[in-house]
Amino acid sequence: MAEGLYCVKMRASQEGRHISGAERIVPSAAVPSVVAQLAARALKHSKGVPDFVNVKVERPGEIVRLKALPVATNVTRTPAEGRALAADLLRGAGIGRIDEIMALFRETYSMRGAMLLDADTLERLEPDRARGVRATCMDAADSIAKGSAADKNHYAEAIVLATKVQHAPGIVAEICVSDDPDYVTGYVATRGIGYQRITVVKEKGDPSGGRIFLYRGPREQVPETIRFLEQQAVMVEDVPSLDMCHVGRARARPSRMDILADELAAVEAAGLGRRCQVSDAPTGPTTVIDGKPLLVLSSNDYLDLARDSRVTAAAAEAARRWGAGSGGARLTTGTQPPHVALEAHLARFKGTEAALTYATGYMANVGTIGALVGKGDVVLSDELNHASIIDGCRLSGATVMVYRHNDMDDLERRLAGLGVCRRRLVVSDAVFSMDGDMLDLPRFLEICHRHDAFSMIDEAHATGVVGATGRGLCEHFGCGHPDVLMGTLSKALGSEGGYVCGTKLLVDWLRNRSRSFIFSTAPGASAMAAADAALSVLEAEPERVARVRENAAFLVEELARLGVKAATQSAIVPILVGDERWAVRMAESLRAEGFLVPAIRYPTVARGAARLRVAVMSAHTRADLSLAAAAIARHYSGGE
Repeated sequence: MAEGLYCVKMRASQEGRHISGAERIVPSAAVPSVVAQLAARALKHSKGVPDFVNVKVERPGEIVRLKALPVATNVTRTPAEGRALAADLLRGAGIGRIDEIMALFRETYSMRGAMLLDADTLERLEPDRARGVRATCMDAADSIAKGSAADKNHYAEAIVLATKVQHAPGIVAEICVSDDPDYVTGYVATRGIGYQRITVVKEKGDPSGGRIFLYRGPREQVPETIRFLEQQAVMVEDVPSLDMCHVGRARARPSRMDILADELAAVEAAGLGRRCQVSDAPTGPTTVIDGKPLLVLSSNDYLDLARDSRVTAAAAEAARRWGAGSGGARLTTGTQPPHVALEAHLARFKGTEAALTYATGYMANVGTIGALVGKGDVVLSDELNHASIIDGCRLSGATVMVYRHNDMDDLERRLAGLGVCRRRLVVSDAVFSMDGDMLDLPRFLEICHRHDAFSMIDEAHATGVVGATGRGLCEHFGCGHPDVLMGTLSKALGSEGGYVCGTKLLVDWLRNRSRSFIFSTAPGASAMAAADAALSVLEAEPERVARVRENAAFLVEELARLGVKAATQSAIVPILVGDERWAVRMAESLRAEGFLVPAIRYPTVARGAARLRVAVMSAHTRADLSLAAAAIARHYSGGE
């Protein structure tokens, strides 16, 4: 409790419409005069004479003292110029979707408080959307010495508010347009650029205005952010006077490269930066990076086939015979025999009539979805599907409906509620790449069949891992095939590329309608031959499949014994962390000890759902996994 200080708040309204507000934190001796001054101020606002004035006096709790944000004034001549500058400032601070954010100001004009937006999704986070979030209980540290509370100082009060807001957990930016008809100035504020005053953002006499707080952080932190804004007492020190503020003409519009540099800096500051690291060793369970030997716990080469001598020999022979590249798209340049041989082998392995290969798994998903549905159709997608499925759905032009993760009841309800549409497609990962869990395929197929919907699954992380002989979910469940069975050659098969298996009709359709197949250069013959050889090794040595699953189960048991919760139905073992920065620090600490474990962060997973993603290989030893589990547990327990 702050000894001898009181928070005095004034709110004035007219017929329920908010027209004025102010507050001060003052010594007890000044309370009577400040109450009178604020009441007098309420009665002479340019927005009208209030019919209700409330003045509240209360003792604040602990007061946090903050140094005022650095301040600069940007001189603009027109509202359009001012708003364009505000957009540039936000963009330079790493904020996207600027036009949508600016359009949302229309909704703030009638709000008493501010709009609280997720900076990336633009989801509104205020518990009461009509009221918004109020930043209250604050003052400049030297306000008493500077004069009467009856004289509104827009500039100083705005800096105090902006400083408090930028110190609230998760707030990354604020944009404000004054709602005073006689005051045409606004501002953008962030911790990085400070308080950027913009002299003209609206026409004089315009009563519209409002403020938007932009938030970036986990949802569970939002209540604490709101508590800080609305309840935490703050005194702001060293608020500069207006005549001390740096003044210039409107800043030059940031260059295209400046914008990229600023946005990248914001990404790095949020713990979301990514860099490639050079691995000085063949693909396998160990590597060397920057001269340091590491146990690889990040590879999707689950069966250790990428370096298998039979696989590499097949790739080398194909390259010598057919060349390093294919030379063009298969429909124009021709199809080489290794492509035909692999497609026939894939179809036999998966138990389908035909198969078609693509340059990448990403292209297989995007091209297949776009070939099956378009405008006038509906595609239903699991909320945790891989980015290639998400992008395929969006690019198709079909109406996209997202159902809850692996929730077949939700899928059923959504399909049952569909109106008339030309075609409908339901698509799901078979094994979910960031969670390691598995689709309920029998129920999935039954629902799709009953509602006459195309069924499609992505077996990128199932092939070679799920099923007694690695043939995937159909083998595991002993059930029928989906209409589209997609997979990759780049994971358990140790090569490169993607494929789709299905009926001959489906494959003929894709060959004629799938744009990522038609308009892309075919993968080289060496990748096709390598995958063909890997399939043969997998068929001859199914014990590799058993070994990778046994290793995954062993790692989960070791982690549980050490107090780390983990689970999997595949070779992927996610260890949930939450905070992005903590996940990065854990990954760095593990690397320093000799373990290559990736930190998976937004946008790969939801913000605030960062994790370590351990990928287990058949080549890992129990000793390797025991050491890794101990290191993970040690750093996990030492986290935040």
